Amino acid sequence: MNTTIPAYALDVLISLESAGFEAYPVGGCVRDMLLGKAPHDFDVCTNASPEQTISALSGFTTIPTGLKHGTVTVLSQGEPVEVTTFRTDGEYHDHRRPEQVRFVSSLKEDLSRRDFTVNALCLDKNGNVIDMFDGITDLDSGIIRCVGDPALRFEEDALRVLRALRFSSVLDFDIEPATAEAVHKKAPLLRFVSAERVFSELKKLLTGKRAGDILLEYRDVFALFIPELSECFDVPQNNPHHMYDVYTHICKSVDNIKPDEILRLAMLFHDIGKPRCRTTDINGIDHFKTHPAVGAKMAADILSRLRADNDTRELVCEYIAEHDNRLSESRRSVARFISKHSYDFFDNYLLIRRADTLAQSDYFRKEKLYDLEVLKSIRDDLLKQEACLKLSDLAADGNDMLALGLSGRQIGIALHSALLAVIDGTLLNKKEEIIDFAKQYLTQEK
Repeated sequence: MNTTIPAYALDVLISLESAGFEAYPVGGCVRDMLLGKAPHDFDVCTNASPEQTISALSGFTTIPTGLKHGTVTVLSQGEPVEVTTFRTDGEYHDHRRPEQVRFVSSLKEDLSRRDFTVNALCLDKNGNVIDMFDGITDLDSGIIRCVGDPALRFEEDALRVLRALRFSSVLDFDIEPATAEAVHKKAPLLRFVSAERVFSELKKLLTGKRAGDILLEYRDVFALFIPELSECFDVPQNNPHHMYDVYTHICKSVDNIKPDEILRLAMLFHDIGKPRCRTTDINGIDHFKTHPAVGAKMAADILSRLRADNDTRELVCEYIAEHDNRLSESRRSVARFISKHSYDFFDNYLLIRRADTLAQSDYFRKEKLYDLEVLKSIRDDLLKQEACLKLSDLAADGNDMLALGLSGRQIGIALHSALLAVIDGTLLNKKEEIIDFAKQYLTQEK
């Protein structure tokens, strides 16, 4: 394990200590270093007041980012270091932030207010670990445990409910029983947390190693801010293609795709429309026709509620709408799909189809996976051949259409029709051929 503090953070520590103050890297940066990971950023706690911090670090650029709560951001060698005064928190009336804080001189008092034992570790400037709440034991054992009373920690800041689940998922740690019980019990307090913060934690959680298991074990928590998921709980899929209920299938599929936020959101919502579309035929077989379109609409509403950005919402919903599109194994079918979307979209579509298939029964699984390989091969051939799939690939353009006397909307229609003909192989991608094709269109228009 590497506990060598980087030079830019060490400069801050030495400057504070030279001015007569204590200073320690604390929290996530220490946890990550002990796990052998490179920290994303460094937080430092100190017994210097914010004003004393600014004075002691006069040789650095300092930004008073949160003086009320004791935080000063320091730029050292171009890197930000957040320096916060030892403090205890006052009452949390909104279950998010303390009404006031009190600066203290004791490191233990400061560490005792933190969320989890693995985040209450700090280092001295020589890299020696200071552990007052047995965080090393929990780190070695792979345990998420609250500092002190779990119920109180979650009452103070309800976002910690999701942070516990996120750390469990990302670090692949268990949540110890008392903390887990408090997660379930205090989850309703998430109504006090902004949608943006909830969504931020959800995205990080979904990319973790344990995402599927967490989604299953704490489904009551997720249903509080995505109630549509509860419609999927225990809904059977009496169909030879399936072996799990709808929600379990969703959770399994999340784990089957690479840990990318967009793709895992797509898997989380890909079958969310199934319960609303479920029908059972005379043989007792369930069908879910139109569930991709219904699911895409539901996902759009959910992501809007969670304040997702437009690009994320639109891309996730497009994946959901297309996820059950069974393309024929033909050049024309694949080319049209890529033309409509893009090569990147098609590659992810294949990943989504594969993740979906692996979360189903063994029924025709080998054949389904083989079909995806065939589609991938066709895609590779199209790319290798530099196939004409976009308007920009056409040998003729809008100026050529203007020269024929087309205008406005006519130009777009003519070019798009020519592109489809080229994709289908009924028209050569040559300027003269496309112009002749457009002349026929012009004649029909007249």
